[in-house]
Amino acid sequence: MSLPYKETGIAYALMLFSIIGICGVQHFYLGKVGRGILWLLTLGLFGIGLLIDLFTLPQQVKNINARRSAGIA
Repeated sequence: MSLPYKETGIAYALMLFSIIGICGVQHFYLGKVGRGILWLLTLGLFGIGLLIDLFTLPQQVKNINARRSAGIA
């Protein structure tokens, strides 16, 4: 049974609509629970993490999907 692939658009939508991304919902969606909790407790690493996510989210999704394809995640 293969897991469904993650989509960049959904990750961006979750980031933008979850109180401007500071809640870390995009990380929970990607299966990064620890990072999601960190974002939630620090308000997106005090806003800096949110800026980083704006540019790195497509690569994060690509990495998660590659790991799922390889059966790692």
